[in-house]
Amino acid sequence: MASPTTDAAIRDMLTVIYKLGAKDSPLVSDVEKLLGPSKDWHPKRNEILKWLEFAHFSKNPTADVQLKALEELNEELATKSVILGDGLKLSFADVYLYATAHSSVNRLSSSDKARLPHLLRWVDYIQNQDDIAPILDKIVVEKAEFVPPVSKPVSKPVKPVEDSTPKKIAQETKEAGKSETVSKGKKTADTKKVEESQTSQVKKKLPEKEVEKKDEELSVSLLKIQIGHIRKAWKHPSADSLLVEEIDVGEAKCRQVVSGLAKFCTPEELTNRRVVLITNVKPGKLRDVMSEGLVLCASSKDHTVVEPLIAPDGAKVGECVTFLGLDGKPEEVLNPKKKQLDKITPNLFTDEKGVATFKGIPFMTSSGPCSSSIPNGSIK
Repeated sequence: MASPTTDAAIRDMLTVIYKLGAKDSPLVSDVEKLLGPSKDWHPKRNEILKWLEFAHFSKNPTADVQLKALEELNEELATKSVILGDGLKLSFADVYLYATAHSSVNRLSSSDKARLPHLLRWVDYIQNQDDIAPILDKIVVEKAEFVPPVSKPVSKPVKPVEDSTPKKIAQETKEAGKSETVSKGKKTADTKKVEESQTSQVKKKLPEKEVEKKDEELSVSLLKIQIGHIRKAWKHPSADSLLVEEIDVGEAKCRQVVSGLAKFCTPEELTNRRVVLITNVKPGKLRDVMSEGLVLCASSKDHTVVEPLIAPDGAKVGECVTFLGLDGKPEEVLNPKKKQLDKITPNLFTDEKGVATFKGIPFMTSSGPCSSSIPNGSIK
């Protein structure tokens, strides 16, 4: 049975939802169910109460405490689009937490915001929803600028400039008897003009090379994608949405990887399964558990079905996935500040047959392409 304190917190949440959402919004009716006769039977009641309690961080006057809470929220959102909704569907917990955290996020410095990309992406998604009333100032979120591919123009050969200075000097010396010093001065001036012309042509080409370099950074060849074998899997000790896997990628020691798959797979279903994973992401902790890779998964459009990519039979553990025509060398370790992964993943998807691709180019192994049972899905 809920305590009076809990009911008061839920009523406070309902008041916030009324202000931020339309009165006929399904979010309102969802909160009202928590106060109705069947409130103790709400399927996500425990999770909702957990986030209600978490939202109290915004009332703490200490900036360090607020920042630590926002960092924890950022980690929670690293593997999901929203806190409680399915896929991209907002829940009232998301909206309430957004409202209570708004002032804390708005006070962050630019450097602190740069360290919380998942949190800022979540904030930007919520504040741009049509059914969220604009009673709170929009938080400025800097987004990576898209640089379209630029084809290299065919440069015309530079016609060498014929230096006729010696002939002129000889003629002038014969006819006018001018001094050798004047002739040398004229030669130096003419030569300088030629050099300036050639330098100008080189400078004009520099921007093209810079654009080509930016385009290279968007290539999937920067990723080291390997075939792995999950030796065992278990639930994350402090996050219901996460699983932890021990994955063999042909190295001396198995890698530990944290994945947001708890809602879609059981540990038993993942054990002894072969997967496709990125192994050159920077290792880091997700809710205090170290993760040394990223298992690539296909997702349906509504995010209700998510599954790890399927490695073809015969593909060797540790084998690197290749892409026809893309022969770039993978980065030793991806730099999170460059947001390389964020720029590449929008181009990863399964085709109508379920084949995993980058811009339509299949994920290839020695035994064929990687695939999924989900056609026309996104890959992350």
